[in-house]
Parts: sequence; structure tokens; C-alpha cells
Amino acid sequence: MIPHTSSPPLLPLLCLFIQSSPHLRSPSLKLPHSKKLHILCPRTKRGQMGFACFLLVCLMAMVSRSVEGYGRGSLGYWNSAHATFYGGGDASGTMGGACGYGNLYSQGYGTNSAALSTALFDNGLACGSCYEIKCVDDPKWCLPGSVVVTATNFCPPGGWCDAPRQHFDLSQPVFEHIAQYRAGIVPVAYRRVRCKRSGGIRFTINGHSYFNLVLVTNVGGAGDVHSVAIRGSRTGWQAMSRNWGQNWQSNSYMNGQSLSFLVTTSDGRSVVSWNVAPSHWSFGQTFSGSQFR
Repeated sequence: MIPHTSSPPLLPLLCLFIQSSPHLRSPSLKLPHSKKLHILCPRTKRGQMGFACFLLVCLMAMVSRSVEGYGRGSLGYWNSAHATFYGGGDASGTMGGACGYGNLYSQGYGTNSAALSTALFDNGLACGSCYEIKCVDDPKWCLPGSVVVTATNFCPPGGWCDAPRQHFDLSQPVFEHIAQYRAGIVPVAYRRVRCKRSGGIRFTINGHSYFNLVLVTNVGGAGDVHSVAIRGSRTGWQAMSRNWGQNWQSNSYMNGQSLSFLVTTSDGRSVVSWNVAPSHWSFGQTFSGSQFR
């Protein structure tokens, strides 16, 4: 299982140091891929790596990660749970939610969404993660096939969503792809899968001066963001704190600066969106950056 933490991992912070150097900067971080070290760590005239890059190589040799497995329900391993539905036939009742995504249609998530029980939600860190779900062991109500959903909301304790139960409260349209409506609740098998997104990671900047609240959406790969750092054109990299859901907070004055973001997901992979917001950005705007591949 991938350990959950809201603090920036050591490896991305080290990469921030390297990326901040004009001699070592690369357009994006997709670590750990040793074959790309020549991008991060160009050799000196003597053909030697810098000390920071040598340290990076050592860390990468010690860090292991799964490319395809993410936390509970790793890819290839099915887990047991139950599923219900909410939100009405048009899924209008699923909008908003504890992840802060707001209108799921405009954010690109559509009706393929789910509210997770306490055991899966992880206090909001699971927001954006993707799951393949299929109905099992109930031939009366199950339909063939499976669906892929994104975690966009929290199913509060009470009944089937009580801890330690692993439970998915699906949007009604997606529930009806795997089970008949009249079933109400069905046993399911689920596993984590990679999130496939169209376009780049989106950063919506809300708040006001000295309170930058950035909503991070449309994240591919693992999908669930576990740390974010921000860099202004006149400042260094600064770790952001998670306010709620996938809203990340910085109390620094960033007005009038172009903004870059480092996003790290639960599998330890990181990607940098350089100068994604121009210096004339304003609160309420959304900008599209790099994406996990």
C-alpha cells in the first residue's frame, strides 16, 4: 500500500532544488526514470555529474514504486465492497461534493463519479483517484461489464458507509451500467486503475492576496494529489498545504508573478507545470498545465 501523507515527499523537494538551477532545469519531472537523468543532470565539461544529481541518482536507486498499483485496490488485485447510488437519473445531485470539484461536467468527470466511504476517502486524499468496478455474486441484479469512476465526493458515516466498510455510492447513471436500478445495493469487486484525462492538469486560482486557494483538477495517472508546491517568478518553490478536498493553499503574496506548480500524486510521481499562469492572472481563472503520461 502506498503510504498517505500530505507533506511533500523528499524526492520531489530534491527535484525542486535541481529544477530551480538554470543549469539543471528540465521542462517537466517524470520520476523516477533513470534514462531521463541526462535531462535533469547534464554533465560538466569534465564529464562529471553535479553533487545534487549524484544524490538524486542515489535516492532513485533506493526508492521503489509501482507504476500501475495505487493504494487500496492496486491494479490487478480485486477487492470486495458494496455499491449504492445517489444523485438522480441525470446525476445532478452529485455536483459539488467534498472534493471541491464543483460542476463535474465542466471539470471533465461527467457522470462516472463516486462518493467513497470513510475507509476509502482517506480524509480527502483519495479525491481524484480512479476505480474499475463490476457487480459480482448477485445474478439476479448484476449486469455484465465494468465501469471506471473517479472519486469526487465523500459518503458520510451511516449504514453502508460506516467504517471499516469499503463502499461506493455511485452516480445513478453509472450504477445502472453494472446493476439493475431496483437492486438498490449490490456486492461489487473493485481495483485502482490509472486515470485517463484529456488535456493538462487544471489549476483554478481562488481566494485573494495572501490567501491563494488553488483547486487542482483533471489529474491523470494515479489521480489523487498528495502534495503541491508553488513557485512565483520572483520567489522560490514553496510547499502548499491542503485546505480541503483538492484545494491547496498558499499564504504568500503571488500577485503580478507568473506561477509554476509541482504536483505529486500518491504513487510518488511528480510533474511540473512551468509558468502555467502568466503574470497578469487574476482570481477565479483556470489554467491548464502539464499532465502525467
